[in-house]
Amino acid sequence: MFAGIVTASAQGGNGGQRRTPEERTKRVVDTLTTVFKLDNTVSGQVQTAFMDYYKEQDKLRESMMNGGDRTAMQPAMQKLSEDRDAKLKKALSEEQFKKFKDEIEPAVMPRRRQQQ
Repeated sequence: MFAGIVTASAQGGNGGQRRTPEERTKRVVDTLTTVFKLDNTVSGQVQTAFMDYYKEQDKLRESMMNGGDRTAMQPAMQKLSEDRDAKLKKALSEEQFKKFKDEIEPAVMPRRRQQQ
């Protein structure tokens, strides 16, 4: 149902550069708004959850790139995801959140392979 939306967005890369938090947020919120037909209030709540998530994620990455503790990054990223999910659970219905976690998140936010 939403695979075309996700695929089209995912393939519209910008030359390998990391997208800004605003660009990443827009992509995910646009997808969720289209799939779930979100009203402006819920869409705004979802946007806030993702914007906070991506900004903090970028801060963690920047810290790590500047000599920060790599082993501390994984638990910190996990905490960011949990905080984002808690906000999403308040905004989305139980069914919508489950669909996001099971189907949309893996397509929109693919996990990177861990480097060793």
